[in-house]
Amino acid sequence: MIHLFTDGSARGNPGPGGYGAILRYGPHEKELTQGFRHTTNNRMELLAVIVGLESVTRPDLPIRVVSDSKYVVDAVEKKWVFGWAAKSDFGKKANEDLWRRFLRVYKQRKVTFHWIKGHAGHAENERCDVLAVQSALGKDLVVDEGYEAISGATIR
Repeated sequence: MIHLFTDGSARGNPGPGGYGAILRYGPHEKELTQGFRHTTNNRMELLAVIVGLESVTRPDLPIRVVSDSKYVVDAVEKKWVFGWAAKSDFGKKANEDLWRRFLRVYKQRKVTFHWIKGHAGHAENERCDVLAVQSALGKDLVVDEGYEAISGATIR
């Protein structure tokens, strides 16, 4: 089984943001992180999961996502996101672009979700938080085109 630990951060909400993810398979581990100039915490929480799932090169292996985001975990575990997709109701939901991207990769993987309390001493979650915050505070932040396009934000 592959373990995917994730966290997202926004410094201000909206504001500069970042995500952190750790992929672990047996003794192998890979960290993923990126910072964005203007985004939200929920977008970064979801993007951490998406990027992690997209990085898995063995879709035949089960993946356990461990996240402190009720937003992401509940949307999947309570099947809300699948209802939105079935009703073509995404236009009324925040982060439609990312949810559609999530569903594309989710359908190609064997994924389960596990929610944990954030900032409670879970080693991998704490590391993902450090990665997300460092990326949010870093230089060379990229544009979150999905967010800036719908928010009308013009950042200089």
